[in-house]
Amino acid sequence: MPEAFEWVTDSHRLADLVDELAEAPAYGLDTEFHREKTYHAQLALLQLAGPGGIALVDPLAVDPAPLVRVLDGPGVAVLHAADQDLEVLQRACGTVPSKLFDTQLAAGFLGMASLSLVGLVERLLGQRLVKGDRLTDWTRRPLTGDQQRYAASDVEHLLDLRERLTADLVARDRLAWANDECELLRTRARWATAPETAWWRVKEARSLRGSARGVAQEVAAWRERRASSLDRPVRFILPDLALAAIAQRPPRRLEDIGAIRGMDGRVPKGEAGTGLLAAVERGRHLDESQLRLPPTDDLDRRLRPAVTLVSAWVGQLAGDLDVDPTLLATRADLQAFLRRDPDARLSTGWRRDLLGDAVARLVEGRAALAFDGRELVLEDRG
Repeated sequence: MPEAFEWVTDSHRLADLVDELAEAPAYGLDTEFHREKTYHAQLALLQLAGPGGIALVDPLAVDPAPLVRVLDGPGVAVLHAADQDLEVLQRACGTVPSKLFDTQLAAGFLGMASLSLVGLVERLLGQRLVKGDRLTDWTRRPLTGDQQRYAASDVEHLLDLRERLTADLVARDRLAWANDECELLRTRARWATAPETAWWRVKEARSLRGSARGVAQEVAAWRERRASSLDRPVRFILPDLALAAIAQRPPRRLEDIGAIRGMDGRVPKGEAGTGLLAAVERGRHLDESQLRLPPTDDLDRRLRPAVTLVSAWVGQLAGDLDVDPTLLATRADLQAFLRRDPDARLSTGWRRDLLGDAVARLVEGRAALAFDGRELVLEDRG
């Protein structure tokens, strides 16, 4: 673990750090955050690695907003498994890095699927990172010396990893693939779940039918908005079990809510109670044209067998190319492509060249998959 790092707790030192990193060609970045008791992720620590060394910025002591100059600058931000970090940065600083290199994504194009930072550093650099306590409360102060060193180690090797991964990607002519995927990750919308689609996350949602779907949609949307405004987890507002029960047997009076499974006799009062009942009523009368169905629900049934068939071929192709299969195409990607969604990943870039055209030929009957005794073979049909 690194012994040399700086603990930044005041605006003057943060300003100096911003000056040091604003023109850096690349910098390592990581965040520590919690969201167990809040709706929005609570930023607890920012780790940065640059030409001058490692700095730990305490956002509980100093506003991290000035880091926007670094994020908007010309340098490449190097992160590992960056998706949630980008969400946290968007909320804390109002922006995400202008350029991104995700070491986990890049490693996936070299056959290393979803490797942890510890595993990647050991495999590529031969260094052993000591695993930290995953249950550390990063919001407590002061952090111990070991906690600070664990945090610093998360960015210690990021710049070296980028150099090694870039060289390997260039050697296999896949750097453009990795850069394209990092850009998609960087620019993906990271706002909170769209309230109208929040009901998709409820376990029992896909089994609902008729007006129960409308009730589920409106009640889940109400729950999402209320959780966001109060900054509390959605389960604190209304448990999933209760939401599903309300959708199946919509209550008409406040006193009926306490008897619903999952409510344990609790009856929401005041604005919570009236808001919940109003959402139930809106859902009961929701026009079918306003219902937001999960994507898999609107795929033509005749095309569903094609998803299973093509998934097997994609898995084989990923093995042949030594690429993480989820980077080539997930089932959701295939479904989106077959639905002709304008944003389908198989419709553009290297995926279209590698997969999209072939999948289109298969579905249109211009090609077929055959098993030659060893593997699936794509064949043109006369």
